[in-house]
Amino acid sequence: MNRVPPAAHHRVLFEPISIGSKTLRNRFFNVAHGTAYGVLRPSTWASYRAVRAEGGWAAVSTEFSSVGPSSDESPLHSSDIWDGEDGRRHKAMVDAVHEHGALASIELHHGGAHAMRRLSREPALSPSGLAGELPPPAGPLGTPKVMTLEDIERVEQSFVDAAVRARDVGYDIVDVLAGYGYLFAQFLSAFHNHRTDKYGGSLENRARFWIETLGRVRDAVGADCAVASRMSIQTQGPWGHTLDESVELVRMADPLVDLWDLNVGSVLDWGSDISPSRVIPEGHNVELFTRVRSATQKPIVGVSRWTSPDLMAEVVRSGVIDLIGSARQSIADPFFPQKVYEGRIEDIRECMGINHCISSLDRGNMACAQNATAGEEYRRGWHPERFEPLERPDVSVLVVGAGPAGLEAAIGLARRGADMVHLVDSADQVGGHLRQVVDLPGLREWGRFIDHRKIQIDKLPNLQLIASTTLSAAEILEYGASHVVVATGARWLDTGLAPGTHTPLPGVDGLEWVFTPDQLLARGDRPVSGCRVTVYDAEGSYMGSGLSQLLADEGYKVSVVTPHAQVTAEGDLTLDGPAVRRSLHTSGVAMYRNVSLTEVGDGLLRGADEFEEPFLLETDALVLVTMRAPVDDVYRQLVSERNTLHESEIEAVLCIGDAQSPRPLAEAMFDGHRLAREFESTDPSVPLPYRRESLQFVK
Repeated sequence: MNRVPPAAHHRVLFEPISIGSKTLRNRFFNVAHGTAYGVLRPSTWASYRAVRAEGGWAAVSTEFSSVGPSSDESPLHSSDIWDGEDGRRHKAMVDAVHEHGALASIELHHGGAHAMRRLSREPALSPSGLAGELPPPAGPLGTPKVMTLEDIERVEQSFVDAAVRARDVGYDIVDVLAGYGYLFAQFLSAFHNHRTDKYGGSLENRARFWIETLGRVRDAVGADCAVASRMSIQTQGPWGHTLDESVELVRMADPLVDLWDLNVGSVLDWGSDISPSRVIPEGHNVELFTRVRSATQKPIVGVSRWTSPDLMAEVVRSGVIDLIGSARQSIADPFFPQKVYEGRIEDIRECMGINHCISSLDRGNMACAQNATAGEEYRRGWHPERFEPLERPDVSVLVVGAGPAGLEAAIGLARRGADMVHLVDSADQVGGHLRQVVDLPGLREWGRFIDHRKIQIDKLPNLQLIASTTLSAAEILEYGASHVVVATGARWLDTGLAPGTHTPLPGVDGLEWVFTPDQLLARGDRPVSGCRVTVYDAEGSYMGSGLSQLLADEGYKVSVVTPHAQVTAEGDLTLDGPAVRRSLHTSGVAMYRNVSLTEVGDGLLRGADEFEEPFLLETDALVLVTMRAPVDDVYRQLVSERNTLHESEIEAVLCIGDAQSPRPLAEAMFDGHRLAREFESTDPSVPLPYRRESLQFVK
């Protein structure tokens, strides 16, 4: 980290702190979070963690690390530490983190009744043989085994063995996971633990298994590692333990712990911890941490969707917590600590709380809507703060469209040293469709995407923004650019064509009371005040529910119809779905699930449910949130005139983002970023191969 004194009000964030025998260089702790890499993709994993260490985080943690086959979490994103081969893969990550001066932390985990065990096929373990509260398909089927005393001894030993392996490969901190509703949390909870032996009944007895394990781990690692424990101090339902109990549990285990790692939630209310900005504000856990502070003088690391350095400094200075625990901000900007230290607050890519990192993680590869390089450090060799200079910088690039993809491409090309980059947009502001999205209830923080890039544009002398200008194909040909990048976005279809039908919705053509999101948000059109409005959400992301809440807030009588099993189905992956549906219900919005519309008549919607039973709903207005189509007319005109392109000395015309394929914000932004990185490849319209990590083939 560059040694430039931080601003006075941020200095507290850069004071070293001791935890046991270890010293952290500052107060930024990159807490445990999944990546979908782990020991199965060790080089990708090590490179990802190393960049966070390089960016100034004092400690960098693994995701949860299963201690043995009875806690096999495959195919979820665990980093097993069962044996020496796992240890060898962990060592690559540890060494990469140490190279940049950070401490390496491992989170030891056993899922208990919630462990998936798809590969090991062992019976699930639990305190009392009660099935977990997480329903299928997210949770496993069946009734778990009641743990015998021999099982308890065996699991305690597996934690000890894992801790010793961790110590031997160089980990500095061993964090025993007692949160999120996993095995130790199940023993701590009266909801799960109905035992009548010394491991059940009173809080002291319910804590015995966890405390015994902490003691044995501490004895095993000695002074070589600091010992931490992550605890979920509050849940949103009966399946955890109360805040009062959490305070008492901290008192009980305090002599065994060097660092308390605090969060909230469980497997069934994960969103209360990994909180989306749409429903939960930054710093929401501070009052809970204050309660725990009364029970310990040991250092506390706490998570609370931190993004503001000012708030971070305030809460550390108050003494409520000692370390800022963050996962998502480190994904959005791995160099957050360094930028705070250097006073470059304006250069920070603030986490927007979209939780695309969570939804993409569950699909097998973590990605971020602010930082295209997240997860690509090894695969593509990308660094979040460095761009390779162009081999031929004497290019003039015209980027048409200043939405997410166009912004990212233009900034990337300018940072690579292109002589001239002109970013042209028909609107008077940058951001494309995102400018309207941020006006939806709860989505204001999504505007951080635009804010960050506006600042970067102002810092790049070779990048000129030309707003309020619409260019035709003929004008582009005459512009004088050597390269043209078309990023003209997408539009919402007004035909009702949907993913499940691929045909227009009969009856909507020409109806004045049928609207699209573009009409409502970009043009400001509205149905007759106070009337009945039905939102047909066949897409299933944030737009349908966001418009429903907006219209309800404006006094309309709103219904949502969706062919999906849930309203805002994607929200169950981004973790805001339950809270959004609760808000809609509170606002009087009627919700109809598993219904596909088949026809629109005079004030009447016809459809069918999942059993082909008829569905009828009277309405005064209909909003179609079904599918987006590329706005690619200019691109098609340009590429259809190859001879004219040659005469205009345009070397290449490239199409990116939603203008090529409408998709989530993170993927559109990634497309623009990739183009900038691969601009001088043989054909930059085709992504270059990325490095893959293959499992060893053994005959």
